[in-house]
Amino acid sequence: MGEISGVLAAVLSSGLGGTSIGATRYLVGSLDPLAIGSFRFGIGFLLLLPLTLLRGDRWPGRGDWSAAVGLGFLFFAMFPILFNASLIFTTAARGALALSTLPLLSLLIGSALGAEALTWRKSIGVVIATLGVAVALLTDLTSAPAGAWRGDLLMMAAALCMALYGIWSKPLIRRSGPLGFTTMSMAAGAACLILLSYVRGSFAPVAGFGTPQWLAASYLGAFGAALTFYLWAFALERTTPTRVAISVTVNPITASLVGAWLLNEPLRWNLAAGIVAVFAGIWIATTTGRRGQTVSTSAPGTS
Repeated sequence: MGEISGVLAAVLSSGLGGTSIGATRYLVGSLDPLAIGSFRFGIGFLLLLPLTLLRGDRWPGRGDWSAAVGLGFLFFAMFPILFNASLIFTTAARGALALSTLPLLSLLIGSALGAEALTWRKSIGVVIATLGVAVALLTDLTSAPAGAWRGDLLMMAAALCMALYGIWSKPLIRRSGPLGFTTMSMAAGAACLILLSYVRGSFAPVAGFGTPQWLAASYLGAFGAALTFYLWAFALERTTPTRVAISVTVNPITASLVGAWLLNEPLRWNLAAGIVAVFAGIWIATTTGRRGQTVSTSAPGTS
């Protein structure tokens, strides 16, 4: 049951992440990537802190503080800078496809570091889900601005940060708890972003914010940070980094569905085909075949 709840939490987290792309794209025209990240994770931390204190969740132990802060810089500072900057140079569709390299990176790095076993089932599931994203975004990938490759590379670098965080944070989350660890790490990343934004004068455009900009920033903080990354940590506590990472392929699917709902963008056959492929890939990568069940029963911890 723990494994299933972890996968479901990861899928929900990635689904919320997809809806955050629209808010980020909206704010990119008004704020630079540093300020957007400051609002997103600053608000997210302010929402998570009282919840952590009220629930009495475990915080990382003193021996894990430096690792929690370092991972906070990696995931909640470097990742949003790269993510937001990439959307300046490339389209949301291409960015979503580049981010979907996350499960492949997690699988390869996790295997190289001995964090999890490289299996055919996981590999096939990752490939099918990634191809599903490409099919779903087929019509949007044909048009790209000049120099879009720079944005694609930035998004792949963001995916690398996310993959490393997923692998390195898993044992720390288990020793403390998903809420306490996420709150401490997010605090470190948010503090870094706010300091850099202040030094660069990135908050100057905020004086001209209207209701739409404040709503977008608030949504990013509440749903795109606090809820999304709590669910991500909850998932990492219960299942493997690759099984969590493959859920990111849901991200562009929800982004496309939100676009159709809010912006009246057309739903085409390729989106439906992509959805089927994505969920088929997730199912293959996160379930164990009959032979795998026999192996895992005789050798716990090898799956």
